[in-house]
Amino acid sequence: MKITVRVWRQNGPEADGRFVDYPVDDVSAEMSFLEMLDVLNEQLILDGEDPIAFDHDCREGICGSCGMCIDGRAHGPVQTTTCQLHMREFSDGDTIEVEPWRSTAFPVIKDLVVDRTAFDRIIQSGGYITAPTGAAPEAHSTPVPKPDADRAFENATCIGCGACVAACPNGSAMLFTSAKIAHLNALPQGQPERETRVLGMVNQMDEEGFGGCTNVGECVAACPKEIPFFSIVDMNKQFRKAVRSGRR
Repeated sequence: MKITVRVWRQNGPEADGRFVDYPVDDVSAEMSFLEMLDVLNEQLILDGEDPIAFDHDCREGICGSCGMCIDGRAHGPVQTTTCQLHMREFSDGDTIEVEPWRSTAFPVIKDLVVDRTAFDRIIQSGGYITAPTGAAPEAHSTPVPKPDADRAFENATCIGCGACVAACPNGSAMLFTSAKIAHLNALPQGQPERETRVLGMVNQMDEEGFGGCTNVGECVAACPKEIPFFSIVDMNKQFRKAVRSGRR
């Protein structure tokens, strides 16, 4: 099939950006979206033009690198990562609009690439366990109740892609932050630092300039790993409890 890709081009953080239309012929329905962009970039290079910059790594829906908005939706029309989106979701003759994540906390580096190190700083503020554990313990030495293990695993699937931020009308990072907090706070090893963890990560999230949550729920609809909205509710409860305990 033949499509037109209307893609955001921006040379740098301080440069003005614009949409540019590129026709792409002979697109297979079995191509992934990133493979289609690879074909377009080969065409641009052969024509002596600058290829489109976009993030990618594993291309298996694991690393969270391939963030972009497609036709106004984070990762595109299907609730998955961009690398797992296939061209069969589009029709012959379509014009597909592609742009970077739009958030103050995610400044554009070039074209579709944004700086997501704000997420790294949130993790650095508390998304870890400091207790020395030595060698790996025997798997059954620390009993974990099944509901707690399930909650930890469910939230640990967050890949930090930033779709929740891009989808939220407020640019909130509450779903990402709550997933990282819930993952550790559900486990016995995370209990000693549960209050300092939630306070540190929430405060860092605010310092990074992310917006507040107003319960719109677009973050959950866009999340490729289906992190539950309850994680945000639980984080708010833990934050209030930590504030009341005087840890703030």
